[in-house]
Amino acid sequence: MEELVRLCKARGFVFPSAEIYGGFRSTYDYGPLGVLMARNVKDAWWRSMVQMRREVVGLDAAVLSSPRIWEASGHLNNFTDPLVDCRSCKQRWRADQMPTTDDGRLVCPNCASTDITEARPFNLMFKTFAGPVEDEGAVAYLRPETAQGHFVNFANVVQTEHLRPPFGTAQIGKSFRNEITPGNFVFRTREFEQMELEYFVPPAESAEWFEYWCKERFEWYVRLGIPRHMLRLRPHTKEELSHYSAGTADVEFAFPWGWGELEGIANRTDYDLNAHAKASGQPLEYFDQATGERYVPHVIEPAAGVARTMMAFLIAAHDTDEVAGEARTVLRLHPRIAPYQVAVLPLSKKDTLLPMAEEVLGMLQPVAMCDYDVTRAIGRRYRRQDEIGTPLCVTVDFESLEDKAVTVRDRDTTTQERVHLDRLVEVVTGRLAW
Repeated sequence: MEELVRLCKARGFVFPSAEIYGGFRSTYDYGPLGVLMARNVKDAWWRSMVQMRREVVGLDAAVLSSPRIWEASGHLNNFTDPLVDCRSCKQRWRADQMPTTDDGRLVCPNCASTDITEARPFNLMFKTFAGPVEDEGAVAYLRPETAQGHFVNFANVVQTEHLRPPFGTAQIGKSFRNEITPGNFVFRTREFEQMELEYFVPPAESAEWFEYWCKERFEWYVRLGIPRHMLRLRPHTKEELSHYSAGTADVEFAFPWGWGELEGIANRTDYDLNAHAKASGQPLEYFDQATGERYVPHVIEPAAGVARTMMAFLIAAHDTDEVAGEARTVLRLHPRIAPYQVAVLPLSKKDTLLPMAEEVLGMLQPVAMCDYDVTRAIGRRYRRQDEIGTPLCVTVDFESLEDKAVTVRDRDTTTQERVHLDRLVEVVTGRLAW
């Protein structure tokens, strides 16, 4: 884990937010490589969930939202954690995550005191005010999840898209939770980005579709490079189930500290649509003109976090080996996930090579995200590209000026192939399996 955190900062994946001011707890900024990789994770998710499916459409709901949404959904009353204070060191904790003594007393993780206050409910939503006056009439909330935007827009989507269940709406966006004890790098933060599908199905088919999405989401991670032995699908026990769920399973990943949730798949039944229909007075149901049947669909929800997903791919891809007698760190990232797919490397800074290198860059930029590096020795540049996960390096050397060919180097095998410029785009796209 320490090596991963070091790599993330040193290579520009993730920086502590406001670091020059001492940082701001549990907030992080994505650096140049982190922005690219996070975008690739989201693009790969969107490609799988929307682009490659005919029955799923996109949605982008507002972050600021009416209190009525959260009253209807139950978040105002139920979205709480048990908060306690240590009277000795004054630290605050979630009671359900604290160690206990043999006789059941809570123990402060900071100072080991058992002088702990009684637990009280702490609502995790961020409250704010919309408008110039800070009174109850101006209260608004930053959404703690993206899901409710799908439910309140259900009728709009049905009317505009003429979709028939099963169909889904997909959304990628920020959510905010005022966690009592955030931490563990980017894995538990107060501001995070979700990739979420709400899949509306006939009630009689909900169990079938729940099983389908459990398998489909598990295989998505495998297809993009995470070994099967680092993943597992864990069904929730009855005691773990949310009040709206008829069944939930987590895709879990073998993180450095143990198994942890990567993505949750839930059968939310018709709870949310019924709750919003009752609170708003607007019917949220589907009328099947072919059968004359009218019903409230059940909802299957696969929901994943961008940061956790990105980090899981980084951890799974992180490897060390030996090349030409030297130790090498390499990220064996799938080309769709890697920040750069290709690096264009002129062998020398000499003016005679740079025009051709820039020509090669221009050829490849329309088909792949490219890095361009003219610094340091070529061997050290190869090592840097290996360490940030770039699948292919294209080297322009002095011989290229004569034979109009370049050297294409593979990250994983380090093998090199001489390729004529006329075939370069074809070879690169073929190697990337674009």
